[in-house]
Amino acid sequence: MILTIDVGNTRIKASVFEGNTSLENFVFDKNEIEKKIEKILEKYPKCSDLVVASVGSIEKQSFLTFENRLKVHFFTHEDVFPFQNKYATPKTLGIDRMILAAGATLQFPKQNRLVIDAGTCITYDFIDENDNYLGGAISPGLRLRYESLHNFTARLPLLTLEEPDSYVGNSTAQAIHSGVVNGFVYEIDGFIDEYRKEFSNFIIILTGGDADFLAKRLKNTIFANSNFLLESLSQTYQYKIDND
Repeated sequence: MILTIDVGNTRIKASVFEGNTSLENFVFDKNEIEKKIEKILEKYPKCSDLVVASVGSIEKQSFLTFENRLKVHFFTHEDVFPFQNKYATPKTLGIDRMILAAGATLQFPKQNRLVIDAGTCITYDFIDENDNYLGGAISPGLRLRYESLHNFTARLPLLTLEEPDSYVGNSTAQAIHSGVVNGFVYEIDGFIDEYRKEFSNFIIILTGGDADFLAKRLKNTIFANSNFLLESLSQTYQYKIDND
């Protein structure tokens, strides 16, 4: 069994895999990490590997505490990946984006793939049918958009995600919801339309914490999987073992 952990900017996601099957998913805060991992290992004592992808600020020691019980691996740019990295600054490409690109390459071979990760930030990553990672885009996620409207203005309130009643917001709150949510959806659909002009046939994978909320609002056909990064972690780790 493999315990995969995704350390994001705001929270931690984890999943226990047996082969390609996820047995259980977990979400917890950063200050709970050692306690939560301990409980997971108590429930799944057959875990032999702990695999980590981190873009957050968790110290490695929080994971190395468990290295006397299982093999701990932190993915880095030095690992072997199933694609050719064509990014102009490859060392600056986030490990989370590399894992997503690897998962898309392994799960959808010989296809053009666009991975959209809707989390704290929204990232777009494109891998062509020849397994070349070409790059993508980064912009603020839904929560950051709400927070920026509040933090960088004098009077706009801090709201949480809510379905807008209409495109025409008839109050300040509804105007914010309309602008944030509809603007976000238009952005994603706009990016997809631009990719489609150059690449006529590709699969779109939508993941991240806001994936389920967004999936039914997008006009383009997509494959939505909020746990795609954890699945990709497990698959990329197996690829590393097979190809090292």
